[in-house]
Amino acid sequence: MLGSLGVPFRVVASEEAEQSDVGLPAAERVMAHARGKARDVAGRVGVPEGGAVLGADTEVVLDGRALGKAPGPTEARAMLQALSGRTHQVMTGVVLVSACGEREALATAEVRLREIDDALMDWYLAQGEWQGRAGAYAIQGAGAALVQDVTGDPSAIIGLPVSDVASLLRAEGLFPP
Repeated sequence: MLGSLGVPFRVVASEEAEQSDVGLPAAERVMAHARGKARDVAGRVGVPEGGAVLGADTEVVLDGRALGKAPGPTEARAMLQALSGRTHQVMTGVVLVSACGEREALATAEVRLREIDDALMDWYLAQGEWQGRAGAYAIQGAGAALVQDVTGDPSAIIGLPVSDVASLLRAEGLFPP
């Protein structure tokens, strides 16, 4: 998605654990994770000259509670059953660390999943796509079959709100390149 902006980049995985205080409101939690990831990479690898480090995190929020990532198929099934036929929020926080400091943005979108019957649930879980995904689904893959409606920026749901990232890069003089 970052490549669609024509901005050169390289991927460096963060070693930051996504285990901030579960008592934090979802928006604060997602921003804390994004901040931690960006700061971890900037601290270990450094901020490239004339560039920046971007960290992002996504949470699926149902009834004010962040669902996190399912550790196994049983938990994935429970998450998807809770989301079935309901509207929930997807929040993605992005933090840009540069030589000038930090800039950040939070994007929120709404997703309504269709009613997920047993056959659809079994099929989706068998795909394995739920692994490592906030809320146990991904709209950019097989999970699109679960989605009834989206309100807001789909790129925020996928995990990198492109418009917000472009604005942060523009504010740093890094976009357009």
